[in-house]
Amino acid sequence: MNHHHSIRKVTRARMATAVVAAILAVGMPTAAPAVAVGGAHRQEASPIHQVVLQGAVNARDLGGYWTYDGKRVRYGLAYRADALNKTTDADITTLSRLGLREVVDFRVPLELQYDGPDRLPAGLAPTARPVSDSGLYAQMLAAIGSKDPAKQDAMLGHGKAEALMRTVYQDFVSDPASRAQFGATLKDLAAGRGPLLFHCTSGKDRTGWESYVLLRALGVPDATAQQDYLASNGFRAAADAALRAGLKQSGMMQNPDLLIPLQEVRLDYLNAALSQLSSQYGDLYGYLTQGLGLSLGDLAALRSRLVS
Repeated sequence: MNHHHSIRKVTRARMATAVVAAILAVGMPTAAPAVAVGGAHRQEASPIHQVVLQGAVNARDLGGYWTYDGKRVRYGLAYRADALNKTTDADITTLSRLGLREVVDFRVPLELQYDGPDRLPAGLAPTARPVSDSGLYAQMLAAIGSKDPAKQDAMLGHGKAEALMRTVYQDFVSDPASRAQFGATLKDLAAGRGPLLFHCTSGKDRTGWESYVLLRALGVPDATAQQDYLASNGFRAAADAALRAGLKQSGMMQNPDLLIPLQEVRLDYLNAALSQLSSQYGDLYGYLTQGLGLSLGDLAALRSRLVS
């Protein structure tokens, strides 16, 4: 009995050590690992699986990415998306096929008020976990609503929009309430509450940060996690351009390109969060454990459930 108990303890210790090693892996290969196929080695890119919906443009599976040690994030367990308030009946059918057990909504009340609640498959209610956007949505509404080109330029031009975005990302890390919501969502995944989908309004900032952190916690190299983060620009490009064109046509904005820094994801923004993380917690492991409240057991469970 004691012998089995000590074996279990050693196994747990090894598992925990492996997790810590995965998270702290700095300077590990950033490319996809070479996979042996029929005696040869090939380089395999990490495919992005979009969940094609009519009412949302940035919904995708977080599976398929290689970890630094040659394992792969499982498909069908963790999904990221933009708001699901415009889902059609066909979308509801598509979402039903995913077998989702939880949908986490990071939007704040103002966003829900303007855009409306999620439309989800029967029996699935969103879990509200509002993460502050540091007034970004309100400022964008105020700028557009003013219909005043000079005011819009003063509010968003001359680097103001970019500065606001950097503040938003810093606050993801520094704000205790935001950390609690991000942490609770990762704990749900660790506890096997998946398949789980999390989203905000555009599915790029709050959702992008949570996705980046999750992938890094699973041992996905930094460059690959950045690739997933930046992919939002491609998925959102047409819808964002259409919004700008509509605002110009309606006379709401003379220069709708002022919105581009708010519509895009940029490494500059991600780096603002990572700089805050570094100064506040030292490294990602410190952020996950002290900042988000994940235990070593949570981190081990995340990896064992989501990586194969």
